[in-house]
Amino acid sequence: MARFGDGLAIGPDLVGAAASAVRQAVADLDRRPDLLCVFVSGDDPEETERAARRAMEIGGAGTVLGCSATGVIGADQGVEGTGAVSAWAAVLPGARLEPFRLETLRAEDRLVVVGMSEGRPDDVVGVLLADPYSFPVDAFVERSGEALPGLPLVGGLAGGEERGSTRLFLDGEVHTDGAVGVVIGGPVTAVTLVSQGARPIGSDMTVTMADDNVLYELAGMPALDKLEQVVATLRDEDQALAATGLLIGIAMDEYAEKHEQGDFLVRGVVGADTESGAIAIGEVVEIGRTVRFQVRDARAAEEDLAELLDRFDVKAEGALLFCCNGRGRAMFGGSDHDVRVVRRLLDTGGVGGFFASGEIGPVGGRNHVHGFTASILAFGESDE
Repeated sequence: MARFGDGLAIGPDLVGAAASAVRQAVADLDRRPDLLCVFVSGDDPEETERAARRAMEIGGAGTVLGCSATGVIGADQGVEGTGAVSAWAAVLPGARLEPFRLETLRAEDRLVVVGMSEGRPDDVVGVLLADPYSFPVDAFVERSGEALPGLPLVGGLAGGEERGSTRLFLDGEVHTDGAVGVVIGGPVTAVTLVSQGARPIGSDMTVTMADDNVLYELAGMPALDKLEQVVATLRDEDQALAATGLLIGIAMDEYAEKHEQGDFLVRGVVGADTESGAIAIGEVVEIGRTVRFQVRDARAAEEDLAELLDRFDVKAEGALLFCCNGRGRAMFGGSDHDVRVVRRLLDTGGVGGFFASGEIGPVGGRNHVHGFTASILAFGESDE
């Protein structure tokens, strides 16, 4: 009997699909699941809510967590743009599961997030699902290390076309704002992997002048001049990629002799000023940090994911997969790419998840919100 299972059902009857997906996910488990995750893709938020309630009603799990999504992942498939429900179930013997519901309160001139319990020494990982319209997910995740030191967070932003259309599920309740999640602790082997799908171009550069997220000088040159110098040396193919969406990577280990693909926190280049020669990026960077320009395409994304999984040193038994909704069909021409690569290279079944509006996962020991990323939480036992 298995400890992890996944299920997928497609069709306009989301309530019926929810029941089918859950039954598939729990069919081969050796006992009642400790954790059940349910993800629902549908056009009608009320129908999504009814499907979630049905899944939570019949799941029989100790903790149930989930959200609405633009697409779902399960049963070796990804489904985008049509009604579908995926379910993922896990038996975690001896584990401690602490579900949480986060809300934001206004305190004078700032927002305060409430609902998170204090960390414990045996905490292993946290799964976080957030409403992108009402919850300050970037600020919360970036500062999570202060409140929850050493705790990796994985997950994603739920799908919804407008404020109030998102649905978050937790232990029989459905919420339209905030965030939900679970902290998993105790004797659990879990490893987080984040594939950002970007490929470095040019060479490493030191930030020699910057202010917050604006880079004025790279390697002693005006940043825009340096960028133009790098792009001029590229092949035509890479120049075209840079023209459609240039990225920059911030090295996570300043002491490494060499930085290659996967060694950077990747962010977008969001603007440039020809007068000052400055470029703006999607992250605050301090003077002295090492950076390198990056591009992203399907080949780079596939190579990055495969290389990351190839280095995986735990025998996986199941995994949660949170993929950007810019991957799938938009990047690979099909919705099944990431889940099939994960299942093949981890040599495991029991893989479920959804296509997110932003993915949560740690890079370089710090939690971040990403884009165009596959964030993976793999469960298993050490080979030791």
